[in-house]
Amino acid sequence: MGNALVPEFSVSDWRLSKAFYCDVLGFECAYERPEEGFCYLQLGDAELMIDQIGQGRTFDDGYLPVGYPFGMGLNVQIRVPSVDPLVEALANIKHPLFLPVEEKWYRIGDYQGGNRQFVVADPDGYLLRFFQELGMRTPVA
Repeated sequence: MGNALVPEFSVSDWRLSKAFYCDVLGFECAYERPEEGFCYLQLGDAELMIDQIGQGRTFDDGYLPVGYPFGMGLNVQIRVPSVDPLVEALANIKHPLFLPVEEKWYRIGDYQGGNRQFVVADPDGYLLRFFQELGMRTPVA
């Protein structure tokens, strides 16, 4: 719990979200406040908070999601050692991928950084892009 930026997702059912993140995706619950519908999750160096809408402190005034999918226009990138166990776990529960596994190279200055990645929507529609690093290379002409 030392990252400088930790997103907090407002969710419709924090227990359902916690089960998806922990039981399927392999996150660990660092701590929770069930009376507030809150849970702090970790996967490697990634940290994420989930907070049930209408329970505990809720940011309203037009800032709450009004319908599925939540978090429109946002996806979070999460580095993992390998995407394969996650893809397998999602397939085991027949949870669809939003974007299939791909190998993608991105320009970073004079080099390219490679990712093997996929995107999945959580139970509320937040998009999670899991990736494993493929290294750096000089640009292909």
